[in-house]
Parts: sequence; structure tokens; C-alpha cells
Amino acid sequence: MHNFIVWLNDYLWGPPMLALLFGTHLFLTFRTRGIQRHIFKGIKLSLTKDPDASGDVSQFGALTTALAATIGTGNIVGVATAVALGGPGAVLWCWLTGVFGIATKYGEALLAVKYRVKTADGTMLGGPMYALERGLGQKWLAVLFCIFTSIAAFGIGNMTQANSISGMLNSQFNVNPIITGLLLASLTGIVIIGGVKWIARVCEKFVPFMAIAYVLGCIIILIINASYVWPAVVLICESAFTPTAAGGGFVGASIIMAARYGIARGLFSNESGLGSAPIVAAAAQTRNPVRQALVSATGTFWDTVVVCLMTGLVVVSSVLSNPTAAEGLKGGDLTSMAFSQIPVIGPIVLTFGLLTFVFSTILGWSYYGERAVEYLFGKKGILPYRLLWVLAVLAGSLVTLQFVWDLADAMNAMMAIPNLVALLLLSGVIVSETRKYLWEDRLDEASDEPIPVIQNK
Repeated sequence: MHNFIVWLNDYLWGPPMLALLFGTHLFLTFRTRGIQRHIFKGIKLSLTKDPDASGDVSQFGALTTALAATIGTGNIVGVATAVALGGPGAVLWCWLTGVFGIATKYGEALLAVKYRVKTADGTMLGGPMYALERGLGQKWLAVLFCIFTSIAAFGIGNMTQANSISGMLNSQFNVNPIITGLLLASLTGIVIIGGVKWIARVCEKFVPFMAIAYVLGCIIILIINASYVWPAVVLICESAFTPTAAGGGFVGASIIMAARYGIARGLFSNESGLGSAPIVAAAAQTRNPVRQALVSATGTFWDTVVVCLMTGLVVVSSVLSNPTAAEGLKGGDLTSMAFSQIPVIGPIVLTFGLLTFVFSTILGWSYYGERAVEYLFGKKGILPYRLLWVLAVLAGSLVTLQFVWDLADAMNAMMAIPNLVALLLLSGVIVSETRKYLWEDRLDEASDEPIPVIQNK
């Protein structure tokens, strides 16, 4: 089975998938007239409440919940893994995936809000499944998306996350993985039992603090490595477009390897095109689809354009400054080596960053998987899924998970395909809504489209 998953990954993440994903980013950037230039407007809106609008959580709550799910091991372990497998050039491909992915995240969120529905008790439901069903009339694609999402959630958002933190606590502080697993599973169960409102409340307090603490740690390392930062930038840019030979602490890599691992880990990190973040964007209190779309787009900016770039620069500059120490290291070990340069508190900062990133990702993805299961089976599927989710956190803390990492990569690609189909075929709707509210300067207007009520037993 593992061999089959490895083969499937090689096929799914080959040139066609990379072209589809990056091509969608470029296409939507063009169609939205470079929506990236409105990113600071989106940041301002993210701090503005819209309490009179329909929705379950604030715009900021929806953004931080999405950020909680996206800022995880992809930012710490994923970027370092991309460098280990694809060379320094993978950092640039990862970053470019984020820059152009802003347009895709914008389009996803816009469609999620436009095609959202609500249950009889007023709970908002939305995401690619409803865009596929209501926008395109392709319920079979919506069902496929939800099947892939409910499975992928256990990989990208649960077991790999728990495994990363239990492994690091065990190696750095000799904490028994069983203790880590029990504590993590208990805290997860306490929060997710309250649904999206509890998750959003925790994430609103948690996410800004954890991100700032991690970025400050990165800045300190870049100051320590000051004389290697510019050479690192040059090496990253050159390696993205030319094959690199092994040496100086780096493995050799071709251009296609740099692009493959950079784009794949960029997607793993910011999830633009994956279809996950719009599930929570649909729950936001917002007057119209474009307001929340602008807010959601800032998630990719913070996650990849800022945090992943910082990690990439930290890892590459640290390898250049101490190639002997980096020799043979892979993934998270490269990041650990980089943070060990901060005397005494370096490992603590990294462990704290990973612990908080992991916990928040587990919370955010529990909501995504839950909504996918609810679409497939109705409300009766929620409680069993939550119980299975908590048990998976415990299991992920205890077992070796290369299989789960590979399965997560495969399921991510399978999720992305129906979502990208919806984005491309509904791009006219994205343009029309953007013209109505943004280009004609009517962002403060409330949408007059009724939100359908569905039976969801």
C-alpha cells in the first residue's frame, strides 16, 4: 500500500499537477487584475467587525481559524523538508506559490460565501462542495471533494502534526510520547466539542501571539547569520532556475525537483487551491462575498509570503554558515540546527512555536473534516468523527508516520483537483462579484442574495 501511495504521489505531483495549480494561481491573478495589490485593504478589513451581517463567527475569527489550520508543521518542518529534497531553490517556488496563491485563496473564499447555505438552526455551511453543487450543478464532484477532505484531514491536520510535536518533545526534553499524546488529545477534545465558535475563540487569542513569537525567533537567527543572509537570497534565486550540485550542506537537485517540492510544500503550508480555508470563510459574518474574500486572502500572505519565507531564509543561511553541522540533516532537524544558534532559549522557542502551531492546526482541520463529513452524512456523522479525531491525535503521537505523510500529500492533490475545477469554471462569477463590490467601490454594501435554508438531519 505504501509503495502504491508513493507511486501515486509521484504521478499526482508531477508536471501536470504543478502546472494546474500554479497555472490557476496565475490565471486568477490575471482575471482579478492582480488582487494581491489589495492585500493591505484585506488586512484592514480583517480587523473590522461586521456584527450585523449573517454568519457564525467574526471575519477575524474566520481568518485566525484558517490561519490556525495553515500555520503548522508546513511552516517549520515542511519548508525545511523542501530544502532538503529540492535544494535551496525550493524556497523561491514555495514563496511564489504564496504570492500568486493569494488570488486563488481570494477566489475560493468568494465562492464559499456566495454559495453558502444555512441549516434550520442558522448554522452556516459552505466551501468548495457547495460551490460545486450549487454553482456548477456537479454534486458528484462535491461528494468526491468531501471524501478526500475527510481522509486528508487526518494526515495534513492531525496525525502528522501530533507526530511532529511528540517527536520533538521526546528528543529535546525526553518527554514520553504517551504523555504528549494524552495531553494533546485531551485539550483537542475539550475545544472541538464546542464547535466552530469555541475553535474561533481559542484561535483569535492564540494565533497572533504564536506567529509573532516564532517570527521574532527567526529575526534573531537572521541577525546572527547577517553576513550569510544575502548569499542565501542569491543562492535561493539561482537554484530555483538552475540545477544545483551537492555540497556545502545541500543535496543536489534539478529544477523540476526544486519546483515540485517547493510548490507541493507551499500548498501544504498555505493551502491555496486546496479548498480547505473557504470552509471556515463561509461561516464568517460578512456583508458580501468580496469582503471576506479579501480577508481570507491575507491568510496566504501571512502564512507563506511572511512566515515560510522567514523559515526558508533561516534554514538556508544557517546551512551556509555551518555546512558541517547541516551535513546529512533532513526536515525538522535542519530547523532545529538553525534555532540551536540562539543560546539556551533557541530550542525552547522552536518547541513552543511547533507546539502552538501543531495544536492550532489540529483545531482548524477538525472543523474542515467535520464539515466534509456533515455534507456526506448529515449531523449524525459529527460526534463519531470528533471521537475518531481525538483518538487519531493520540495515535499520531505514538507511531512513525512516513506512510501518513505520503497519504496526506496524495489526498491533498485529490482534494485540490475538484476545487481547482470549480475555480476555473466559476472564474466568471469571481470576476463579476469583484467588479460589483471592489472595482465599483461598493465594499460596504450588503448582498441582497438570500441564503438558502437546507434540512441537515
